[in-house]
Formats: sequence, C-alpha cells, structure tokens
Amino acid sequence: MNKPLVEEQYLPHVTDVRHLLATGPHVTTLLDSNVEPALLEAFLIQLCALGVYMTEPVDGWIRRAGEACVKAGMTDVGEKLITHAKHEAGHHLMMVEDTKNLVAGWNARRFPKLDAEALMAQAPTPAMQEYRQIHEDTIAGPMPGAQVAIEYEIENLSVVFAPRLIEQCKRVLGPEVMNSLSFIKEHVELDVGHTALNEVMLNKLLGQKPEHAATIAKTGARALDIYLRFYGDCMAKAKQLLQSAAA
Repeated sequence: MNKPLVEEQYLPHVTDVRHLLATGPHVTTLLDSNVEPALLEAFLIQLCALGVYMTEPVDGWIRRAGEACVKAGMTDVGEKLITHAKHEAGHHLMMVEDTKNLVAGWNARRFPKLDAEALMAQAPTPAMQEYRQIHEDTIAGPMPGAQVAIEYEIENLSVVFAPRLIEQCKRVLGPEVMNSLSFIKEHVELDVGHTALNEVMLNKLLGQKPEHAATIAKTGARALDIYLRFYGDCMAKAKQLLQSAAA
C-alpha cells in the first residue's frame, strides 16, 4: 500500500516547527508543573483577548479560499472549504465572552484590575499582522488550496497542544476555569474531526497539484510558526501584567 501523500510530500516540511509544540520555550513554561498560577491565568487572558483579532476573519478566509479553488478548477477541495467556512462563523464571539469572564475572575482576586475591552483593543503584534497576511497572500496567490494546510496546522493545535493546556489549567487554576474557556474547549471537541477532514483534502490536493506540494507544505509550516510566535506574544504580555502587579 502506498504511503499517503501527506506523509511523503507534506510532513517533512512541518516536522521542525511541529517539534516546537513539545519543546518551544512558551509551551514548556505554560506546561511546567511549577508554573505560577497568575502567569498561566494572565496568559489565558491575553490569548483570548488577542485571539479575537486572530479568529474574527477566519470564516471569510476559508470561504474566499474555497471560491478561489473552485475558480482554479479544484472544485472538490473548494466546495469542502466553502462548507467548512460556515462552521467557523462567529467563533471569535466565544473569545470575546471568554476574555470578559477571565477578566472578571482575575479582578475578583488579583491586581492590577483589568479592562476586558481595553485588552481586546490592544494593537496587533507583528505576528498577529503576519497571520492575517499569510491568509490574504494564500487566497490571492497561485495555490489558494494551501489554505487547507493552514487549517490543518492550526486545527491540529487543538488536537495536540490544547488538551495538555486544558489539563494544566484545571490542575493549576481549578476545574471551574473551564467555564471561561469555551473557545478552547469547543475546538478540542470539534477539531479532531476537522483535522481528519483536512488530511483527506490535503491528500487530494497533493494528488491533483503535485507541482505545488512544497508551496502547500511551506505555507502550513509558516502558519504554525506564526501562531507559535503569537503564543510568545501572549506570554510576554502576561509577564508584563505580572510585573505591573508587582510594581
């Protein structure tokens, strides 16, 4: 039996950046058994607050990439993307609610007192701007189907990393913190199915467009790299919060 094309033509390009999901400094800090509870809580607040900017355009990106695929003759992949886009609509609203709930919990117990609206209105970091740009470049570029690779890597975070983060949050902050993590919780449940679907689409795409295999794979790797840098931004801002509390 032949190896799936994903394994042969795709995974070699993303192995190094995926390795950072286990070994990267932000990940190891978050999952450290001795992590400071306030740092973990501040990270979650920043992740949700800044995450609104990251997730608000998602359904539009997926739909437009699907439409571009259909136009370029990749009808099956394009139609699947257009259908998938409907499932992502409005998900940023969960992050808005999670930010408000996490901030309310923080303000009840900690200093400095935070303003959820101000946190969500923070200027985007370079990584956040780059995340929006990679989608726009992919949709307008010669291989809009590479959107599947972006989805594959980002939704794989919910399968590989998020369950470990959830367990850590329950252990360090108590199980009730899950009431304020609806976005992460829902995506852990949904993205196992989405990741399997992405793999099927990716395999189909690589079979149809073998000449674009490297572009597709490098797009996925770059998207994941950007997202891990976004985690680093959330961690840096969380540490700043704690410094201002100490001051």
